[in-house]
Amino acid sequence: MRAVSLLCASLLCAFLTTGAVAQTVQTAPPPAAAFFSNPAFTGGVLSPSGRYLAAKVEGKTGRDALAVVDLSDKSARVVAGFADADIGTVQWVNDERLLFDSTDKQIASGAMEFAPGLYTVRHDGTKFRQLAERRGYFIRDGSRQDMLPWHTYMMDETGKQDSDYVYVRDIGFAGHAIRSVDLLRLNVATGATSHVNVPFTPIGWMLDNDGEPRLAKSRDKGKVSIWLRDRATDKWRVLTTFDAYVTDHDAFEPLGFGPDGTLYARAWQGADQAAIYKVDLRTGTLGTTPVLRVDGFDFTGHLVADATRLLGVRYQGDALDTAWFDPAFKAIQADVDAKLPGTVNLISVPRRPETPHVLVTAYSDVQPSVYFIYDTATRKLDFVGQARKDIQAKAMGHQSFVTYTARDGLKIPAMLTLPPGVAANQPGVAPVPKNLPLVVLVHGGPYVRGAYWRWDPEVQFLASRGYAVLEPEFRGSTGYGRQHFTRGLKQWGLAMQDDIADGTRWAIAQGYADPARVCIAGASYGGYATLMGLIRDPDLYRCGVEWAGVTDINLMYTGHWRYASDVPEEFKQYGMPQLIGDPVKDADQLKATSPLLQAARIRQPLLLAYGGADERVPLIHGTRFRDAVKAGNKDVEWIEYDDEGHGWSLPKNRIDFWTRVERFLDRHIGPGRKAPTP
Repeated sequence: MRAVSLLCASLLCAFLTTGAVAQTVQTAPPPAAAFFSNPAFTGGVLSPSGRYLAAKVEGKTGRDALAVVDLSDKSARVVAGFADADIGTVQWVNDERLLFDSTDKQIASGAMEFAPGLYTVRHDGTKFRQLAERRGYFIRDGSRQDMLPWHTYMMDETGKQDSDYVYVRDIGFAGHAIRSVDLLRLNVATGATSHVNVPFTPIGWMLDNDGEPRLAKSRDKGKVSIWLRDRATDKWRVLTTFDAYVTDHDAFEPLGFGPDGTLYARAWQGADQAAIYKVDLRTGTLGTTPVLRVDGFDFTGHLVADATRLLGVRYQGDALDTAWFDPAFKAIQADVDAKLPGTVNLISVPRRPETPHVLVTAYSDVQPSVYFIYDTATRKLDFVGQARKDIQAKAMGHQSFVTYTARDGLKIPAMLTLPPGVAANQPGVAPVPKNLPLVVLVHGGPYVRGAYWRWDPEVQFLASRGYAVLEPEFRGSTGYGRQHFTRGLKQWGLAMQDDIADGTRWAIAQGYADPARVCIAGASYGGYATLMGLIRDPDLYRCGVEWAGVTDINLMYTGHWRYASDVPEEFKQYGMPQLIGDPVKDADQLKATSPLLQAARIRQPLLLAYGGADERVPLIHGTRFRDAVKAGNKDVEWIEYDDEGHGWSLPKNRIDFWTRVERFLDRHIGPGRKAPTP
């Protein structure tokens, strides 16, 4: 009964409050815990009819439990939970039954000794059944015969949601890397399964709008092949093959099938920026006219459809947005936007077209996610919950997309976040020098898009402490066209690094940053770039904060006998030589651009942090560099979280780390800094 009471307090009672989220007046910046604790609410998942909302709430054990709200009468109940784990990913199998797995939010990734398992339950809490084992990753025998093995995982796609059948993945591991991904058809009511047979080794799958496997992906010798299943004959054939790591202009990436069977794909078609095209399934060729092109960006996103119609496309421009093809949803979006001005309002659509309810996720650069149910008949918007109730929008800093020119003429996009109450320079208005302390925050990857217009806990934590934050989208970053990406090939520590330095100088020239108070920071590749920035531009950066960063490029290739690595051997053989450099042909360059070999050149204050269980950038990267840099630099702070992996999964470690970062920055570029000795 206590669990139900908690549910009513957190969800049901919230339905009685409509409109803006109530906030208390804050006079001081929120504490680190407000930014880095786990979100209090993460939204929910509507059932296919839109009648039920499944959500995770705190249960009577203190763990995340699974609750279901009946939107027809606002009744709610907890339907599942664990004493020793939290509810993980949740999906609806049909309007009566849910599928979910487990996680553990109280231990770090390195201490995780079980798989997520697989479970099902009805919306009323009956017919609970465990479908797959939740066992230690390295226990290969003694499996129970009435359950699927521990390496069975949910798919991202939900299927047709009109029966007790779903598809699940059977993942084959080679050490710590994924070797294959087989597909099983599972009856969640009985536990019976059947295997989907294919004449190749699959590594990925795509269902069509009827919920049946239609596409699969294989990889061999640095090439990816997309396979298509003929629905009439059940035969598989190759639709296209392309380079796995540096795709050419003719390659395409499948996005999904529309309800009419049309396959949509992301492709370049000779242009610099990717757009959406239709695919001819007979020939594997693309249409000549794009379905959607996003000005200034590669298309990144997904289709929005119900069982009968392609309703629109969700895409990432400067912020997330939706291009609605359906007039009714255009009108719904307009009404929601009018009711919630100042936020991005994303509408999630249930599968059945006759549904009366949609889920709305609202957020902005200063507002963490807030969730609402919108009734399409009454046009009423009901508040459901919010991610972070202790964050007040007016205490956050606004973000702006900016562009600057690198030394070789390439235009570099970046995100600039200023502290609360400080406005960005406006075109046609004389800039007002602000001379703020600046943190240049470098994204990881590096072959990803780093910055998005959204509430970001790390960025807003820094802004709330009075720092401007610049996030450069240096060459090699994705999302800004093929030229922007390919000009970053083999440019670790070279032109990629120059782009970051040029952005820092731009911020100083614009009057945003005090040249004597600039710190560079980042994780993973961003950690690597932090160290190389201190080495290459010692007069530009006053200090550095680096976590989980690569320190020796050759160590990425060779690994170390003592530490496990999850980097696939095929990526080392075919991907890394193209992207980073060949360990033989480019040996001199890799040596010159490895921070470990130049650690003696770093004299600035430095904070280093690593996870003891990191398999992406093993701990030895950190310990070797720590020992090398400390030989000539007495101002080095070392942090090690024994059970953490590639980043901090536990709130207590996130809070501890960023509290240390706050103190470190305060000493060196903040109010607590001491002037350098002449």
